[in-house]
Amino acid sequence: MTEWYPIANAEAVDSPALLVYADRVRANIRVAIGMVGDVNRLRPHVKTHKMAEVARMMMDESIRKFKCATIAEAEMLALVQAPDVLLAYQPIGPKIDRLRKLVEQYPDTQFACLVDNVAAARALAVAFYEAGQTLPVLLDLNVGQNRTGIVPENALALYQACAELEGIAPVGLHAYDGHLRDPDLAVRQQQCDEGFVRVKTLVDQLTAQEFAAPVVVAGGSPSFPIHARRDGVEASPGTFIFWDWGYRTILPEQPFQFAALVLTRVISRIDATTLCLDLGHKSIAAENPFPRVKFLNAPDAQPVSQSEEHLVVQVEATSPYRVGDVFYGVPIHICPTVALYDTAQIVQNGRVEDHWRVVARDRFIHI
Repeated sequence: MTEWYPIANAEAVDSPALLVYADRVRANIRVAIGMVGDVNRLRPHVKTHKMAEVARMMMDESIRKFKCATIAEAEMLALVQAPDVLLAYQPIGPKIDRLRKLVEQYPDTQFACLVDNVAAARALAVAFYEAGQTLPVLLDLNVGQNRTGIVPENALALYQACAELEGIAPVGLHAYDGHLRDPDLAVRQQQCDEGFVRVKTLVDQLTAQEFAAPVVVAGGSPSFPIHARRDGVEASPGTFIFWDWGYRTILPEQPFQFAALVLTRVISRIDATTLCLDLGHKSIAAENPFPRVKFLNAPDAQPVSQSEEHLVVQVEATSPYRVGDVFYGVPIHICPTVALYDTAQIVQNGRVEDHWRVVARDRFIHI
C-alpha cells in the first residue's frame, strides 16, 4: 500500500521543514463541521495553525466565528475579513490599547475579549469609552483548569458590574475545560457534564436577572465531541485542524487525521544503532518529555537526546539508513511546533507546491 505522506520532490525541501497537507486540512474542517452539525455553533481556535490561508479555507466552508489567543492572531483573522473574532484572553497593560486600535482599524470584524475581574474590566471600559467605542466581553469562567477565570458561583456579580461600565458590554461566557483528558470518552463526558452544570446554573441566574441569553463558548479539543452536542453552545476546538500524536493517543474516538508533519533528515550515523537527525529544540515542541515526535517511516526510532539543532535517535540497526534519508514525523504537540516555523511547505498532489507564512507566530503584524 502506498503511504499518504511521502513527497515526490523531497530533495528540493530543506530540512527541518513543516509540511502541511492541504487536502487533509480541508477534510478535517469538514469532519469538525459534521460533528457539530450547525456550522454557526463552531468557533475554531486558530492558535494551532496561525496561517491566513488556513483561516480562508475555514471561511470557504462557511465558518464565520473564530477564537484566538493573541493580538497578532486576531489581526490575522481581520486581514482575511473574518466577521466574528473572540480574543480568548484578558488584555492587560499595552494589549488594551492594541485591541482598541485593532477595533478601529478593522471595523468590518466584530471583536470581543475575555475578562475575569473588575479591575481588568474597568481598565478596558475606560480605554474604549474614551475612544467612543463599546467592546463586547465574555466572562472567563474557571471550571477546573485553574489557569485563569472566575469560578461560576462568583460570576454573577462580575457580570452585573460589567453591565454598569460604559465602554464594555457583557454578552457571554467562556468555559475552557482543557484539563479533562481521560482517554475514556464516557469518563470525560461525565466530568465535562458535571462542570457544565455550573455554567448552566449561571446562565439561568443571568436570564432570571433579565439579561439577554448569554453566548456560551465552551471547551477545546478534548471536550469537543461533548460540547458539539449541546444546544446553544459554541464549541471551539483548535488542534483538530492538523491533529497530533498526543491527541491521537488520548482522544481515540475523534476521527481527525494527521495533516501536518515535520520533515527531517539523517545527518550522521553515530554507531551501529544510533542516528542523528536535524530536528532540534528549535524545530519540534520541546515542552514534553521524550518522545516529542513519532516517525511514520521509522517507527522503531526512539529519541534519546536533543539539543538546539540535533536529535539523536536509537534504532535497531543503522545499516538500512543513509546520511540524507528523510524522516517524516508527527509531533506529539503540533501547536507550539507550528510556531517554530516562519513558513509551512504546502503539499498538494504528492508534492510541495506552495508555501504559506505562519504569519501569526509573530507577536506583531501591524498593530
